[in-house]
Amino acid sequence: MSNLDELESRSVYILREAFNKIDKLALLWSLGKDSNVMIWLARKAFFGHVPFPVIHVDTGKKFPEMYAFRDRYAKEWGLNFMRGACPPIEEIDPSLPPATRSAARKTAGLKAFVAEHGFQGLIAGIRRDEEGTRAKERVFSPRGQSGAWDFRDQPPEFWDQFKTDYPPGTHIRIHPLLHWTEVDIWRYTMREGIPLIPLYFARDGKRYRSLGDKDITFPVASTATSIPEIIAELETTRVPERAGRAMDHESEDSFERLRAEGYM
Repeated sequence: MSNLDELESRSVYILREAFNKIDKLALLWSLGKDSNVMIWLARKAFFGHVPFPVIHVDTGKKFPEMYAFRDRYAKEWGLNFMRGACPPIEEIDPSLPPATRSAARKTAGLKAFVAEHGFQGLIAGIRRDEEGTRAKERVFSPRGQSGAWDFRDQPPEFWDQFKTDYPPGTHIRIHPLLHWTEVDIWRYTMREGIPLIPLYFARDGKRYRSLGDKDITFPVASTATSIPEIIAELETTRVPERAGRAMDHESEDSFERLRAEGYM
């Protein structure tokens, strides 16, 4: 098996394990490259059909290209699509830095959506190499009923033995891409021909490496206009993947505070 085959096989196993063990499950769709790979894997895992709802927690501030992509592929992929709204910025903790406070709208919207629909587990497309706080995650990560995450109290996971039996009321996040890297995502996307939002490709000397709200996400310098060029760029760059995210340039603990409160 190739490295991509091994990554795919492990992720498919995780998705099937989650579906088998968790009663009310949903998948979070941020519309970016990682969650598109995750949907692709879910379709493979369940023979062309995603058997649980796919949720976009919508801040109303995404790029037009992202909304066009969502509307097209929710239909083409036959998804059971659900949209969750976010509260206004005025309802968010004013002690947070500006970009973090804006991003926290998504956390609040997600909590309200989960409470409304009673989801026990959420599948999210995070990776350990993306950001330092996410490196502390587990594949099956228990949360409190509010979605709060205590990174100091996580179950051990050895040899793909995942703890999936939790007391009633435990909320679980499942991370089938945790073992992937950014380059893995691009190589798999190229191999599988997975559709992409064009913002990932360079235009006028810049491109987006990570997509979020248009008012707090910015492009980085790049000349990569194709996936092979993106892969070659990633093999030599020292620029962090989230360099274009305003939140990551605020106070050192901003991201960890959001993650502890239930951020994706």
